[in-house]
Amino acid sequence: MTDPGYAAPEPPSQRRARFVVAAGFVVLGLWILHDFLPALAWAVVLSIALWPVYQHLLRLLPERSGRIIAPLLLTLAVGIVFVTPLVLLGIAIARESHILIQLIIAARHNGLAVPQWINDLPIVGPTLADWWRTNLSDPVMAEALFGRLSPRMFAESAREYGGEAARRLVIFLFTLLTMFFLFRDGSVVAGQLRALSDRVLGERGEGIGRHMIDAVHGTVNGLVLVGLAEGVVIGVVYVVAGLPYPATVAAMTGVLAVIPFGAPLIYTLAALYMLTIGKTLGAVIVFAGGSIVVFVADHFIRPAIIGGTARLPFLWVLMGLLGGLETLGFIGLFLGPAIMAALISLWRDWTGAPQPAAAPAPQRARRAARSGAIRPRRT
Repeated sequence: MTDPGYAAPEPPSQRRARFVVAAGFVVLGLWILHDFLPALAWAVVLSIALWPVYQHLLRLLPERSGRIIAPLLLTLAVGIVFVTPLVLLGIAIARESHILIQLIIAARHNGLAVPQWINDLPIVGPTLADWWRTNLSDPVMAEALFGRLSPRMFAESAREYGGEAARRLVIFLFTLLTMFFLFRDGSVVAGQLRALSDRVLGERGEGIGRHMIDAVHGTVNGLVLVGLAEGVVIGVVYVVAGLPYPATVAAMTGVLAVIPFGAPLIYTLAALYMLTIGKTLGAVIVFAGGSIVVFVADHFIRPAIIGGTARLPFLWVLMGLLGGLETLGFIGLFLGPAIMAALISLWRDWTGAPQPAAAPAPQRARRAARSGAIRPRRT
């Protein structure tokens, strides 16, 4: 008599068919969501980076309402931090756009006079001034250069960019919505991912996932915090050099410093501006000081922070950052090191190379309890 609890072994053909069907549905789902994949990636990265903040916020709020209020507050805070600068920038552009239009109309009829600062430039000043008078001060040449620019063209461009901005806004709202549910149900999702990794990769899967999470945390610290620190230090250089509005320019430098090699764009423009107003020594101080700060930060501090947290060699950190930026865009700065961490972990596992020393047991226990992502196994 057959045991009712006995399950017949699954035929190999049925397993293969189930795998093919599952793979097909995965590919179909990715195809349907391909426009939202960057939003999902950003939501995952931001949720991992802000998970300690979310856990701290949960401890401050009542237990019953905290599960809804905490993710809602943190999601709204992220939205305000990202949206407010863009709104202020859009208002400033809309307010000053009429000045640009009037300048173009005047240039088409009368040409553009040579600015005095061009004449004051050393070595190249006279050559640039002659070119300006030939090509921009002559109304005929100015009409040929600016003839295609008209208020109607600006209006059409505004509609085109406005539509693209609206699309980006929808994707950003989807990112915030995904973040809310990741914060609210993050512990459940982490448990499900751990169960999946145990089935697919065995006990090593949890270690790979932990290395990827450490890489995301290290990348956030190495890019965002070090970038803001670059802005502060270079801001001191701006003050010493006598640059006008040093605080505003330092803030722009700190924001662009999040991207590797992005800060040089701002401090180079600042140095050129100081050169045009006749402050040659200040321009040299700004360019040399900014170059030294960025060189030290991008080649030593950032790789040490990211590689130390994720236990990655320097070369793999640099390739993960630059390769991720080239392949995936800005989100690749955070996903690149995480993928490199997974590859290095798999390599060490498959080749039998010694894994890096993990955190002490009490520290791991405290981190797991704080994150809620790793729970003890039930026996």
